Order: sequence, then C-alpha cells, then structure tokens
Amino acid sequence: MTETSFPRQQARTRRFSLGVPRDFVISPDGGRVLFLRTQSGTDPRTCLWQFDVSTGTSTLIADPATLEHDDGAEVPAEERMRRERARESSGGIVRFSTDRDVTRAAFDLAGRLYLVDLIAGEVAELPTAGRAIDPRLDPTGTHVAYVEAGALNVVGTGGAASRALMTPETDQVTYGLAEFVAAEEMARQSGYWWSPDGSRLLVARVDVSRVHRWYIADPANPASPPVAVAYPAAGTPNAEVTLHLVDVNGSAAVDVQWDRAGFEYVTTVDWSEHGLLVVVQSRDQRTMRILDVDTSTGATSVVREDTDDAWVDIVAGAPARLTDGTLVWTVDRDGARRLLIGDEPVTDADLQVRDVAAVDGDVVVFRASTTPTEVGVYTWSKTAGVQTMNAEGVTPGVWRARRSGGTTVIVARDLERPGIRVSVHRDAVRVGDIESFAETPSIALNVRLIALGARRLSAALVLPKGHELGSGKLPVLLDPYGGPAMQKVTASAGTFLESQWFADQGFAVLVIDGRGTPGRGPEWDRSIRGDHATPVLEDQVDGLRAAAAEWPDLDLSRVAIRGWSFGGFLAALAVLRRPDVFHVAIAGAPVTEDHLYDTHYTERYLGHPDAEPANYAAVSLITEAPRLTRPLMLIHGLSDDNVVVAHTLRLSAALLAAGREHTVLPLTGATHMANDEAVAENLLLLELEFIRRALADVASG
Repeated sequence: MTETSFPRQQARTRRFSLGVPRDFVISPDGGRVLFLRTQSGTDPRTCLWQFDVSTGTSTLIADPATLEHDDGAEVPAEERMRRERARESSGGIVRFSTDRDVTRAAFDLAGRLYLVDLIAGEVAELPTAGRAIDPRLDPTGTHVAYVEAGALNVVGTGGAASRALMTPETDQVTYGLAEFVAAEEMARQSGYWWSPDGSRLLVARVDVSRVHRWYIADPANPASPPVAVAYPAAGTPNAEVTLHLVDVNGSAAVDVQWDRAGFEYVTTVDWSEHGLLVVVQSRDQRTMRILDVDTSTGATSVVREDTDDAWVDIVAGAPARLTDGTLVWTVDRDGARRLLIGDEPVTDADLQVRDVAAVDGDVVVFRASTTPTEVGVYTWSKTAGVQTMNAEGVTPGVWRARRSGGTTVIVARDLERPGIRVSVHRDAVRVGDIESFAETPSIALNVRLIALGARRLSAALVLPKGHELGSGKLPVLLDPYGGPAMQKVTASAGTFLESQWFADQGFAVLVIDGRGTPGRGPEWDRSIRGDHATPVLEDQVDGLRAAAAEWPDLDLSRVAIRGWSFGGFLAALAVLRRPDVFHVAIAGAPVTEDHLYDTHYTERYLGHPDAEPANYAAVSLITEAPRLTRPLMLIHGLSDDNVVVAHTLRLSAALLAAGREHTVLPLTGATHMANDEAVAENLLLLELEFIRRALADVASG
C-alpha cells in the first residue's frame, strides 16, 4: 500500500469509530442487550440493534435508510450543537432511550420522533412539528418526552396528541436542554429526568440572557450571517440554571430550592425509588453537595458535602443507590479515589477508581486502575467485597462495562488488537460476543509502554515497523495531549495508530502523560492547579531526555512536537519556551489565551481571573509570541465553537507584530474536530511535510 493509505482509511472510518458497537442497554432480566452500530466500518449511519443473550445473535431493529426521513441537513440546530459537545462523528440514530423493562425504545431522526416495539420489531413515527430532539421514554413506557424549539413536550405512546409541558418565556430560555458547560465539561447531556413511576419530570430551565454573546462566522461564505453563541468565557456569567418538577398532566410546576448563588452548577441527577438526588457544585468547584429533594415542596436537604482546596471532581455514575437505598459515591482519601458505600470506603488505596459503571441490585460495577495505563472492571457487593472481572481471551487494557439482571457487557481494548472486543457474560460466564464491524487498520503497531524519569512518567515509545533499537538514529516526534482529564498513554492499540503512521515515516514517536493526567491519584491530578503550563512542559522535556538516555536511537538534535486542543497549546508552548529542545511544532486548535475558554474547565485549574489574574498571565501564549525562533504551524477550524478560532488568530497577530514567521492553516467549515474525509486525510500529509522540511533545515544548518 502507498503511504497515503492509512490517512485515507482513518479519515474514511472516522478514526475507526464506524462499525463499533456502543451505548449498551440491558433488559432487567438480563436477556436482551440493545445497542447502536453502523452496518460497516465506512457507513456513517448508525442503526439500532438487539442482541439475544440466550441465542448469541444480533438483530437489526431500526435502520435510518428504511425510514421515510433520513438524517442529514435537516438535523435541528440544537441537536447539531449537542452532537458537537458529545464529539459525535456519525449520523443516523445516535442515541435512544428505553422504558424500564426495555420493551420499547424511542429515538429522534432528522427532527422526527420514532417509537420502537422491541419485542415485535415494529417502528412507528410519533407526531411532532419536525424539530424534535432528545426523546426519553418514561419508565412505564406510557409517554415520550422530547424537546422542540426550546420547549419540553410529551406525547403518549398509545396515540395521544403531543402537548407542551413547559414553554420558554423568551428566546433566551430553554426547557429540558443541558447548558453549554454541562454538555462540554460535565458530561451531562441531559436537561430533564423522569420519575420512577413516570408521573413527573424534573426539568432544567436554562436562561442564557446574561451570558456574553460570541459570533461564529463563515468567512468562506460571506453571504452567510454569523451564528450567535452564548459562550460563558472564564470570569464571565454562566447560564442561569433552575430546576422544576412538573406533572405529566401539565399541572403547575414546583420549583426546586437550593443555594443557587453559592452552587450555580448542577452536575448530576439521580431519581430512583429511594428519592430524588441532585448534585450541585460551587463556582470555584471546591465544594460539592448531594441534595435530597422533597418532590412535593421542592425543598432540599444536604445529604453529603465534599470539599477540596483545589477542586472536587465529577465522577461519572455517582451518586447511585443500592436496593436498600444506601448511597454509592466516591471519595478522595489516602492518596486515592475510593469507592464509597454509605460512609465506608470499600476499595483500598492502591486502587484508583475511575467511575461507577452500573449498580445492579446490590452489586456495584466500577472501573479502576492499579497502574495508570490500564483500566479494569471490578465489582463490589456486601457478600463478596471487591472482585476483579475477567474477559476470556482479552489481555489487560482499557475496559468498560454495563450490567443489569446479572448480565454484563464488557468492552475491552488492549495492545493486542487495534479495535475492541465486546463480550457478553451471564453469571460470570461468557455467553457470546457482539461483533464489531470496524475496519482493521492498514498498519501494524510497534509500541512499548514505558515509565520515564524520576517521576516515572507514563509514556509510549512508537518505532517504525521493523526498526530494532540500536540500529540507527531517528528524529523524534512528541505526540502528546498532556493535559488534565485525558490520558493518551494507555494499553489500547487504537490510541497509537496515528503515532504509528508518523513513526513509519521515519520517526521515533514519544507520547508522554505528565502531571495532571488521570490515573495516578488526586495529588497528581491537582499538581497543576494554578499553572497548567510549567509542570506539564517540564514533564515532556524530562521524559524526552530520559528516553534518549535509555535508547540512544532518539536523535535529540531533531525533535518535533504536534498536538491538538490542549496538546496544541502544549506544542506551541514547547517551541516558545524551549527552542533549545524542540525544533518545530504543529499546534491544532490550541487554547492560546485562557480568558477565551469556558468557565467550568478554565476556572477549575486557574481560578477566577478576577481573583487570580497572575495564573492566566503565566499560561498565556500571546505574551510569549516574541520568543518564537522555531517553525510553528497553527491549524484551526473556522467554525469551532469550543476553542474558537480567535485563539489562533490572536496568537498569529502577536507573532506578526513581533516579526515572527509562522504558518496558519485555516480549516473552512470545520469545528473542533476535522471530520471531512479529504481534510482529515490531507492534514496528516501536510503536517508530515512541514515537520520534514523543518527538521531538514535543522540538520543542514
């Protein structure tokens, strides 16, 4: 194959995500598994499937191609924005909901609402105005709620007409949708929740009237007006979020009351037969409270309060309840994140809990790590304590799980294969697999996971195919993300495909997770509080030098660095501050000025800019612009509403004002991730050529 084959394949398969089964929902009896999957590794239309645990077979339930209205340009604007927040790269049926017994499912497609009988396999369209999004079945299967034009509506599954439950008072208000920072930073995509008996809903009212407006233009199409976005930049007002309880029959809403001035973030909701819990967080994120809501009056009482001098993390899957109502939560204690049952930590300090995957009766399924590069699946119960789950034939790596009715679905990624293996287990016995249709990458990995330097930095050394250590010098390419809340160095082959392609072009590629990256405990995470530049860059330099000391194949006279988002910031920072180490950088969608990034993410690490302005000045790339002496390419999507293109344009302007030569590559129509096939393919080729030319100049100079 030619060297362009992998870039084209990666672009065509949306980074090999197409064809991968996902979003599993298991019936309460454990007999059926509902999931999403496209029909091939290049088909972008996602379908709804059902796996029969007793027979081990999967059945196609709903195919967008067979419905009257397919996905495409008709997707409502609110849904397009939600997909951008969720980094959704496919179309079709991209999410669904079910009733309690998983006998019915609802989904939206191009603004229309569909109901599926999962037993009979029949699909019917429910009446809407054609702009419906986020449909959710009530637990009894009697009603479907959905959002349309900012209003929360409900329609009966038995043929009753659709009606509005809560309607926005102005165009600055929505009911039932998550606000920007909740969807982007808290992983909360929901804006309403059903009661267990299906009689009531908890609804978020979001008022963005006080949020500053930014305008995302399309310079390639000057006839198109700019799109106004309510963007809560660091130090500016957030959306006003209130919660309201409403009966499905449309009676007057009950307002939920709490100290909203002190706790303006709503992070999580859990509504079970044991009651309604709402988790709120202070603006500085140093205090988090679990509130118990009196659903008759809206009054709240504090169930638990957690505080931290830096910040309190949101942990997915918590809170939850056991069958007797005991709280499932996590706590940072003794240098570890530990699983908390009631008031008792039930995991040891050598196990770092990542999230709670499911609670099945009195069995808690959670993910945790004994080493940062691996994430395993564990269970806890009162009778058995903490147990490790194993998937036959799969080596340790990065695993996920879902469980209900004694059936567990394990999604395993490891270094032995580039894709995933989805195995279904009944009472700890593997009963079948759910097939992935994803394409197999056209390259083979040559990766070793290592620990570098005094801080034992998690790292991966990726070498060209067939290269044996000691056989010759190689230029070095650092390929990090390097920032908080995301790891890149894991025992998962798919993480290193792009790095391997660069390695096969003649590089030793080094990927380093430094301070602030997850998996090594709260103290490691919080070590970047107030400065997410200096220690992060220091770890990249220390890791590079430690690797070169151990493997002399790494040529430190020719070092490049590339990255995207936080990795783009880190790449630009590297050539600005350490040109003695880094000789060329490619910075994709970099955050160059933290005043331009959102409240919840930025203030967690740097504090409020009015209270801690020095932190913002210390990490700004704009003031560093006059220091540039190395080749730098800046890449940015012009339609990015997360890291807006102003970040790159302001750095470019500062570089120009300082007389510093640099390259800017604008991506027309692209958002934070470039999904267009031609653009995604050619980006890699252009990056490669830019790096090669720059390092050749270094070698000749």
